Amino acid sequence: MSPFGKAQLVHSHPRHDDPRSKDTALRAVAAVLEKKGLEPVLLDVRELASYCDYILIASGRSDRQVQAIAEGVVEALSHETRGRLLGKEGNHKGQWTLVDFGDLIVHVFYHPMREYYDLESLWSDAPRVPIEVPPDARVGPGEYY
Repeated sequence: MSPFGKAQLVHSHPRHDDPRSKDTALRAVAAVLEKKGLEPVLLDVRELASYCDYILIASGRSDRQVQAIAEGVVEALSHETRGRLLGKEGNHKGQWTLVDFGDLIVHVFYHPMREYYDLESLWSDAPRVPIEVPPDARVGPGEYY
């Protein structure tokens, strides 16, 4: 299954457009960074998508890290009313996991798979929410996994 195809099209969510959805998305970014996720990008898709407000894309250095990052996001948001988990797909292989919270969709990729699918290019019209990414969460040129 494609990391951006069926999973997002199957779940059609009413637009929340709730200011708390940004806070939820930023807590998800923090959870990604806590698990040493790489290159998190938070896209504001409120004007472009009907099924969510934000899309978070991040990656890990291994299949186990991809799974740990996705589980970390689920755990971080599990105590919030707005952070209800509506669906989770792709976790069993560790190459890509999609976590659906309704107003937030989280994609966690094994980093080479992220480069291959290049979701950021598909959402090039979406504004990026400014987030602070520490140096250890950045991928340098020529880094391989």
